[in-house]
Amino acid sequence: MERFLQEIVLFAPAVVFNIYFAVASIPLGFVMAIFLALGKASDNPLISRLSRGYIYAFRGSPLFIQFFMIYSLTLSFNLAVWKPLGVSWFVLHPLFIGPLVLVLNTSAYTAEIFYGALRAVPRGEVEAACAYGMSRRQQFRQVVWPNLIRLAWPAYTNEVVFLFHATAIVYFALPVIGMQKDVMITAKELFERDYNAFLHFSVAALYFLVVSLVIFFLFGLIYKRLMRHMPAAPGMRFAPKWMR
Repeated sequence: MERFLQEIVLFAPAVVFNIYFAVASIPLGFVMAIFLALGKASDNPLISRLSRGYIYAFRGSPLFIQFFMIYSLTLSFNLAVWKPLGVSWFVLHPLFIGPLVLVLNTSAYTAEIFYGALRAVPRGEVEAACAYGMSRRQQFRQVVWPNLIRLAWPAYTNEVVFLFHATAIVYFALPVIGMQKDVMITAKELFERDYNAFLHFSVAALYFLVVSLVIFFLFGLIYKRLMRHMPAAPGMRFAPKWMR
């Protein structure tokens, strides 16, 4: 038990990197996904095809390969572009490349979630808003968006949890600089010392489990807020019948 507690303390700084990758990716991925979903639903065939192509490309290829491809592409511009501009230390840094790839990946998956929710918005409400004289911007802001976000939120919560889990492979695909070691790299290095896989990877899994529970809790509060206009679902009741 003492060794287990020591491991928990040892992993604490490492989980900060995983949380950083997720927190840095979620807001940008969210905004980008909205535009991609609207682009996919656009009446303009060029915009729709470009959005569909982007979503298909990132959903159809493994995240691990995307890390390698984008890092290699960025590295190939180093001598010609980044160094003359004096930004190579920033552009090639894992703390920049990591969130960049995660944003590109999660925006594709989130866009598909938002697109599905967009198509599920009741047409009657949109037609009623149109008949009421609302402009297209007013229809989106007051009718489409509230319905879309309520419909998409449970699936988007799962996507955020998956994104946090995906941070486990960032440092397997990108170089580790200095003391930047996330949970999985820390567990891997400890395993190579004593081959105690059960202890090290159990602690790593525990950290992922705890952070995932925090995400579910926080996003659950937001969902409750989004659904505050709906009657509360009846809770479970336990009323045993002792006599028939």
